[in-house]
Amino acid sequence: MAIQVETECAHCKSAMRLEIDSDMNCRCQEPDCHPVIFVPDVDFTRLEDPNIIDVF
Repeated sequence: MAIQVETECAHCKSAMRLEIDSDMNCRCQEPDCHPVIFVPDVDFTRLEDPNIIDVF
């Protein structure tokens, strides 16, 4: 399973088209695109906020 993400670089504002699979492998359609992808370390058993966005 994979998702398609259309976004822009926070540094240079260039458009980026990414495909991220369920193993967090990221493929970029732009040849010089090297995004940093991370998964927040959240203990959902102790999370009191309604979602992880409110935590950050």
